[in-house]
Amino acid sequence: MANQSFPAPTAEQGLLVAHFLTVRDVARARHFYSEVLGGEIVLAENPCTVRLANTWIIMNPCGGPTPDKPGISLAAPTDPDTASAFLNLRVADIQARYDEWRGRGAEFVTEPLDRGAEIRCYLRDPDGYLIEVGQATGMLHGHYVEAGNSEK
Repeated sequence: MANQSFPAPTAEQGLLVAHFLTVRDVARARHFYSEVLGGEIVLAENPCTVRLANTWIIMNPCGGPTPDKPGISLAAPTDPDTASAFLNLRVADIQARYDEWRGRGAEFVTEPLDRGAEIRCYLRDPDGYLIEVGQATGMLHGHYVEAGNSEK
């Protein structure tokens, strides 16, 4: 019997999106995404898969090239001050999530900050991946961040 929680699209869907992370320690990453953020472990290893709300986080250790990705190695982040992509979590009550996850050991970069269009903050997972946590506020009423001002 197939695991209904495993990220595999049906013929009708045709496509499903999951987020893959290269991690240094699968057990540590699995604990963070399941115990700290509250995800459901779908597969513990090879690849570790955690369902988090309406998406899946797939985690495997660093590694070298394979036949389907020749010349490409996978590595976890090395510079915490540089990010080219990050996980974006949208929540209904950012203060409640901040308090809950902080109580479970999450380390946030800042407290939630009101930016007019939204309230948001960032945290890092054990490998240093940046995670944005945001709650739509003003944008629900037509107040958006102006073009060119997205990082002010």
